[in-house]
Amino acid sequence: MNIVLLHGLLTREPEVRSLPSGDEVTSFDLTVRDEGYETEVVPISWHAAPANVIDKLEPGSEVIVTGRVRRRFFRAGGMTQSRTEVSATSVVPARQSRGVDKAIQAALATGEGWLVG
Repeated sequence: MNIVLLHGLLTREPEVRSLPSGDEVTSFDLTVRDEGYETEVVPISWHAAPANVIDKLEPGSEVIVTGRVRRRFFRAGGMTQSRTEVSATSVVPARQSRGVDKAIQAALATGEGWLVG
């Protein structure tokens, strides 16, 4: 099962780019801080992100991200390279409790029956 749930702060402006297929992908970094663990900067990619949500995202925004871990391979400088990132399913401002609950429930539904208690 590949389910990711992150709570953190955007550390750079979201960047929207068009792929050769015509699809759009939005990329940004999320800083996640957990007590007892180091601070981590997680690269996020979000395919077909709604423009009305992207417009509200700016550095310092506190958000909840749901999605999955993905390792992407690409050619650069004549060599094959890879990058591990989170492919977002949803990005919700942390202050929108109903939206956060809905995003978490949708993510958990993909793992039917694995959550105990």
